[in-house]
Amino acid sequence: MMLLSQYQHGLLEAGCDEAGRGCLAGPVFAAAVILPLKFKHKLLNDSKQLSEGVRYKLRKEIEKKAIAWAVASVSNEEIDKINILNASFLAMHRAIDQLSMCPEFLIIDGNRFNKYKDTPHHCIVEGDAKYLSIAAASVLAKTYRDDYMKQIASEHPEYDWHSNKGYPTTKHRKTILEIGFTPYHRMTFQVTDPQLSIF
Repeated sequence: MMLLSQYQHGLLEAGCDEAGRGCLAGPVFAAAVILPLKFKHKLLNDSKQLSEGVRYKLRKEIEKKAIAWAVASVSNEEIDKINILNASFLAMHRAIDQLSMCPEFLIIDGNRFNKYKDTPHHCIVEGDAKYLSIAAASVLAKTYRDDYMKQIASEHPEYDWHSNKGYPTTKHRKTILEIGFTPYHRMTFQVTDPQLSIF
């Protein structure tokens, strides 16, 4: 299916998406992207549907051709204070704040959002598979977060973050149970696995 260029017409529109919401460790990242109306790319799609190599190739294209783009994050400590849903919204707000141009309309991946200033918005379930700007935001958020997790993986190699990026794989959960948490873990998230004896 061909992704759509805009939800509405007439206003400068930015697409927003986050990455890392379901992780046990690390920040949540978000991106905001304003694309030219004529922007097209046959490979651009929801970042979860793309290989790592394609995501990084697309990142270069997006950064080169976007009218404006920005990436921001919210730390695991902040997540523990305000919860992951609000942290995801805050990361998007921070990304929008950093755009070199002020968008007049926002399209958000998902079904909820905390209003950004007085800017009108529309939430779109699976928007990253429907709209180019949201898909572009998903690629940027995902690749920048992956870069960060690979960077801190060297500090705590036991948790396999270079591979799982902080998501709750069996190995990641078992390692937490065996040797405990790191300063990068989200302490309000529970480690759950029916096959393991969990606190």
